[in-house]
Amino acid sequence: MKKIPFSIKELEAIRHIYNSMMQRGESPSMRELMASMGYQSPRSISLIIDSLIEKKILQRKPDGKLRFLKNIPDDKDNAQTVDVPLIGTVAAGTPMLAEENIETMVSVSVKLARPPHRYFLLKVEGDSMNEKDINNGDLVLVRQQTTAENGDIVVALIDKEATIKEFHSSQNAIVLKPKSKNKKHKPIVLNRDFRIQGKVITSLPNVTDE
Repeated sequence: MKKIPFSIKELEAIRHIYNSMMQRGESPSMRELMASMGYQSPRSISLIIDSLIEKKILQRKPDGKLRFLKNIPDDKDNAQTVDVPLIGTVAAGTPMLAEENIETMVSVSVKLARPPHRYFLLKVEGDSMNEKDINNGDLVLVRQQTTAENGDIVVALIDKEATIKEFHSSQNAIVLKPKSKNKKHKPIVLNRDFRIQGKVITSLPNVTDE
């Protein structure tokens, strides 16, 4: 497959659009993109966007917003990343991605954090999922969603704390199962009012620790 060449400015625009889609769920306006990239004239941004549309990377929707038609081809020299928020202590009653819960932003490959889905990172505490290679101190990349299938590893807020467990649903209850060599960890049984916060996509080394 022929590799499509991109300019540095095109790759920069792609990154800003990826970030906006991941963090806000929609593409930035032309003015927002212009400000992010330090341009004074909207024409410069329009030319970049038109080029990406011509290359069939982007498409303009009827409401004027942008969407990606395909992922950027592999390019070892131009790895594409998106800024994913690392969530710290979650206060009772606040949304998982509330500003006060965000400790820092971590650059993650778009091959893992794929727009337009929203993602966040959590630092793992404890060993309740070590049989799934999710160990104490790791970061887990989580796709924000409120549904899951049996066997998915999910993040839930229980007793005001985020917990990571394997999801299982039956007619009568939802069970969050630990997957650990440490047998002190027991399943958590919940009713149908239970709501998950997201699905764990992968476990990553903690690059934020010094």
